[in-house]
Amino acid sequence: MDPTLALLLSLLHLVSVGTAAPLPGEVVKMKSKVKWMAEQLVVRLDKDFQAPPGLALSPPADDLDIPSSIVTVLEGYNSMISDTLNGVAQVKFDISSLTGYLDQWRQAHCSEQRPKTSIPGPLQELQSRKEFIHTVSIEALMRVKEFLNLLLKNLDHLETC
Repeated sequence: MDPTLALLLSLLHLVSVGTAAPLPGEVVKMKSKVKWMAEQLVVRLDKDFQAPPGLALSPPADDLDIPSSIVTVLEGYNSMISDTLNGVAQVKFDISSLTGYLDQWRQAHCSEQRPKTSIPGPLQELQSRKEFIHTVSIEALMRVKEFLNLLLKNLDHLETC
């Protein structure tokens, strides 16, 4: 075999191995960590923040898609939560930790750049009502909880880049 061809084939093999999908064990570990982080956050939200009577969240929950869209949704809601709300600092930190972990994992294991994802309807609606700081913050907290519960039921969405 021609030495140049052999070199090109071995380089092609190295490139394909380097950009391959994450190993199943890595995916299981990531999903396990995300599950644990999401469960802890839901427990904290249940303990520290209750929806006011009569608060109905409509439209329904944001859709889960790929990890980058999950990060976009959670970051969006986190930005809507006012720092002046009592007891919110740890929740905001936990949301940032979860989104940071997901984004870091995606960067390390997905070959493509973080795609631009559109802002879902419920988040757009909240962003249009920014002047009602505490109302928006409470709704954002409830939407984070709703979104995390949806994520916990659909952890398989994390496997897709």
